Parts: sequence; C-alpha cells; structure tokens
Amino acid sequence: MDADSKKQKQQKKKGKQERSTGRWAVQVFFIAVVLSAALSLASDQALDGAGLAVAFVVLLSFILLGIVFDIIGVSVTAADEKPFHSMAARKTPGAREALNLIRKADKVSSFCNDVVGDICGIISGSTGAVIVVQIQSALGAPGIVISLAVTALTSGLTIGGKALGKSFAIAKSTAVLQLVGRFLHLFSRKKR
Repeated sequence: MDADSKKQKQQKKKGKQERSTGRWAVQVFFIAVVLSAALSLASDQALDGAGLAVAFVVLLSFILLGIVFDIIGVSVTAADEKPFHSMAARKTPGAREALNLIRKADKVSSFCNDVVGDICGIISGSTGAVIVVQIQSALGAPGIVISLAVTALTSGLTIGGKALGKSFAIAKSTAVLQLVGRFLHLFSRKKR
C-alpha cells in the first residue's frame, strides 16, 4: 500500500469519526430535551398540590436518580471487558449488553453523567424552590434562611452521594455493569 492511499484511508476514517461525533451531539441534544421535559412534567405532576413530605420524597428521588446514573457512567469507563467476554461465552444474561455499554463507554458515560445527571440536578433545584415556598407559607419564616438551608442540603446530598458513588463505581464496576446488563437484558429485542 503506497503512502497516498494510506493517507486517504486515514482521512476517510477521521471524517467518519467527526460525522459520528456530530451526529451524537445532535442526538444527545434531542434526547436531553425530551428527557428533561418528561422528568420535569413528572416532577410537576407529583408536586402539584402535594404536601411538604411528598416534595421532599420527590427531591430525594431525583438526587438518588442522579447518583445512580453517575455510578453507571463511572462504572462503564472503569470496567474491563475480559470478565464479560467470559460471561458472554457462558451465555450469562446481560453479559452482551454490558459489553455493548463498555464498547460505547464515551456515549454511555456522557448520557448517564451529563444528560441524566444534569437534568436531575436542575429538577432538584426547582423542587428545592417549591419546598422553600411551602415552608415559607407554613411557617412564615424568612425566605433567605430557608432557601440557604434547602440549597445546602440539596447540594450536600448530591455532591456527597456522587463522591461515595464514584468510589463504589470504580471498585465494583464489574458488579455494577453486570446488574445493569441484566436489567437491559430484560428489555432486549432478541431473546437468546
């Protein structure tokens, strides 16, 4: 193979990668818009006329959802394919799905950490604002104190939970992906 044809192949491959990256950016934009709208609607429906206890449950649910997806995103980038090749050879349910996640680690991590994580953070903030208003109406307390307390609690739970989750995800990436793979296997189109 001469130098010119080798160079042309490299340029072609680079062009494909750039188009693929551009296509992914557009896809993730639309996924984020739809997912954000759906989760925001669900939050609004849950909070409509709900009491303070329900509002806190909704807040904690979105914080937990963000942490779980952060764990998945970190696990995908930290995992090794070898155990899943062995599991796939033994036809372990979910092994092929886990391998697919690892092979697309950049996209899976971007979706889990950035898309879902950011959406959960935003909705947690708006849910926190609803809680602040509800506490103010009930107690007539100064808004700034309540706002600071709810914001600090939300931030602390989110950041602390994600910090613990990242350590867990790195140490137990195979177990996490095995569980996610089995979950995805339940919905796979091709049952083996």
